[in-house]
Parts: sequence; structure tokens; C-alpha cells
Amino acid sequence: MGLAEQVEQLQAENASLMARVQILEAELEKLRREVSRNSSNSGKPPSSDTLTERAAQGEERLSRAERRRQAREKAKKFMAERVRRRPGKQPGTSGAALARVGRPDYSVAHVPEQCRACGQSLESAEVVGSESRQVFDLPAPRLEVTEHQGQARRCRCGAVTKAALPKQASGPACYGPVVRATAVYLMVGQHLPVGRAAALLSQVCGAPVSTGWLAGLSAEAAAGLGPFLAGLRAQLAAEDVLHADETGSRISGARYWFHVACNGLLTLLDCHEKRGDDALVDMAVLPFFSGVLVSDGWKPYWSIEGIEHALCCAHLLRDLASLSSSARHRAWADDMADLLVEAKNAVQGALAEGRAGLSPSRLSSYRYRYTKLVNRGVSALPARHRPGSADRDAANLLRRLRDQRHEVTRYWSEPAVPFDNNQAERDLRMAKLQQKISGCFRPLAGAKAFCAVRSYLQTAHKLRLQGMDVLVQLFAGKPWSPPPAGLRQ
Repeated sequence: MGLAEQVEQLQAENASLMARVQILEAELEKLRREVSRNSSNSGKPPSSDTLTERAAQGEERLSRAERRRQAREKAKKFMAERVRRRPGKQPGTSGAALARVGRPDYSVAHVPEQCRACGQSLESAEVVGSESRQVFDLPAPRLEVTEHQGQARRCRCGAVTKAALPKQASGPACYGPVVRATAVYLMVGQHLPVGRAAALLSQVCGAPVSTGWLAGLSAEAAAGLGPFLAGLRAQLAAEDVLHADETGSRISGARYWFHVACNGLLTLLDCHEKRGDDALVDMAVLPFFSGVLVSDGWKPYWSIEGIEHALCCAHLLRDLASLSSSARHRAWADDMADLLVEAKNAVQGALAEGRAGLSPSRLSSYRYRYTKLVNRGVSALPARHRPGSADRDAANLLRRLRDQRHEVTRYWSEPAVPFDNNQAERDLRMAKLQQKISGCFRPLAGAKAFCAVRSYLQTAHKLRLQGMDVLVQLFAGKPWSPPPAGLRQ
């Protein structure tokens, strides 16, 4: 074999090895990105983060020198506070204590029996002073039984008329609305399993109820919420800004989806076997909505006509944090994240100062920087990118930032539109919490009942009403309904 042939063979082997190295480097980058995923840069839940990841999330954007400087300042501040702080409540902090009542339920007089000096009886001695203290405690657990007697009376004309009994008297012997409301509040409001709720009612409240009876209470409560849910859907459809989100769940061994439509005052939860258009239509809110919908950008939300959209910037920050692990995209991704947060703080500062929003010059500056950063990101993209790589993710994110820039930055010019979709995630989290504490839902009807009652409780809580009070109204046959928008406080 000649020298030329050897060189040609070596060049071919080198090209093959270089191609193989590029493939392995891409696979290594993909594996590193998968290992580094946590709740701050992916869709993983916060409960899956390790302690090390949670500690690192607050420091990942700080340089080593900056972290040392902040640590020194924190140590100095701690030592200064330690010198001047005293144990107990600190000056300026709000305290909490029981307040005495003007008319206590009971009064108990404590009389000394004999003199501490000479030992004589003090039964008829003069009272020269008194000290009173009030003790707040729960009454002894005891059910109160009210017998409702429906009389039947005969008129002079011969007709017999029978009095109608109240709704809570549904049988010869039954539990009243307070017991029923307490049980539903424990199971749906506080997410207690049926067995533990039955034990608590029996031991603490003196109401020995059966688990079978408790298991059917949520459905009974939901059956009385028809007018409330109809009014809630109508009010949500008339709002200016709404949040929407969805999450999966196992119900009777099958995959179902919890959906939420909400804002700061109203919440509607629903459960459906579908995740997409069919569920949104059956929920009967978004097809009739014409305001601004804040979401994570899931495609079915964008298929509904007549809706304006705003993208959740918390999701975008998470995607940008994921790209910052790549040296190619770190610079523009970090700068874009800083810009989104800076604009959010500027909007909040303007509102705090009583202004309507950002000034035109500030808006123009932010929009110029936004466009410049998107162009920087596009120029950093290679000619070809492999599926699953940071380059592919960067290309998809840049396409969204470019094509949906108005939806990304809507909160800049419309302060009524929130920066993120956290409201929907907080309201939807209750369904996941119920599943985590009490186990999965068995029948679909049980999940539907939970959604109806939870919508009732969360809406009442947002309007500063007590959950027990509105549940007692529900079981008394007079369910509460949220007031119209103009009458809410």
C-alpha cells in the first residue's frame, strides 16, 4: 500500500471518528441536560427536587464572588441582629392574643374558705377585691337533637293540609346540616380520608357516623350546587382576565384530567376524560369568554375563537433556565430572563407609585432590548440541530418568543394581566393534594363531586367567607352564590 493510499485511509477513518465523536457529544449533552432537570428548569414537580437542588436553585445565577459577598453581608447582619435582639416578640411585629369578651357564657366564683393568717372561716367576710380571668375552651362533644313535627290540619271544608318539613329533616332520624357540613369540610376542605374524618367526628364532635354515610356526602353536596355552578360559569365567562390549566390523574385505573378556569375571586374545577377541546367545551366557560386568557401556551387554548392570550412568563423563565446550562445559549437566555423579571418589577413599581403603567419611553426601550435578544439567540443557532438537544429546544423557544412576542410581553402594556399563571396552578393543586393525601378517586362521579364542592369552597374563601358557613347554607337548602362583579368586595 502506497503512502497516498495510507493517508487517504487515515483521513477516512478520522472523518468517521469525528462524526462518531459528534454523535457521542450530542448524546452526552442530552444526558447531562436530563440529569440536571429539576422544578426550576423543567416540568418536574418541586417535590421531586433533592435538598441539594433546592439549595442550588437560589444561587445558580450568582457568581462565586457575588455569593461570597452576600454571605459576608448576611453574617454581619445576623451578628448585628443577634446583639440587639431580645428573646420573644420583636418590636414592630404584629402580635396575636385572645381578646376578652364582655359577656362570658359561664361565671365561676372562687371563694377562699379560711384566713391565711389566723385560720378563721371567711364565709361571711367582706369582699375587698376580685380578679377575673377568662378561659376559652370547646364544649363537651354532644349532639343536640331537634324533633320536627309536621302537623296535619283539617279545614272546615274538609280538606286536610300537612305542614312541610325542612330539608334537613330528610328521614325519621338523620344528621343535620352542621354535622354534614363539618364532614364535607373535613373531607374536601381539609382533604381528610373518609376513615379519619369519621374517627374525628366520633371522638371530637360526639357524632358517631359511618364511613359509608360519609362517602356519599360529597355527592349529596354536589347535587345541590347546580344553580351555583351555572352562575359561576356565567360570571367567569364575563370576566376580563382568566387563568386556565390542567393536570392528569388516575381515576378508576384510567387516565383523566382536572381542568381549572379561575381568577383572583372565582374558581371552577372540573374533571374530564379528555385533555383537549372536548373538555373545554363541556366545561362551558372558555367558548363563551372574550377576555385575556393566561395559560402555559397549550395548543387547545389557542384554538378557541374570540380569546386574547397571555403566556405564563414563569414557564418561559423555566425554559430559559434550562437553556442556560448550554454554553452556546447561556448569554442570551440569561439576559432574556433578566429582561422579563426587570420589566415585571418595573410594572409593579409603577403601580405602587400610583401610575397607570410603564411610560412610553420605557416600553420602547424594553421592546428594543427584547427584539435584540431574540435576534442574538437566532444568530447563536447552528445550521443543524439534533432532536432532544439544547439547540432544538432553543429554536423552539425562540420561535415562540418571536411569533408570540405580544402574548409574552402583554403584561408590559396591560398591568391587569398577570406576569404568570400561578393562580391557576395554586387552584389546581388542591386536586393533586386530595389525591396525595386521600388516595386516588375511584368513580368518576366522586371526582366530579369533589370538583363541584371544591369550586364552591375556594370561591367562598377568595371572597372572604368561611367554608363551614357556606356548607351549612348548602345543606340547609339555601346554597350561597357569588355576588355580581359590581357588588364584590
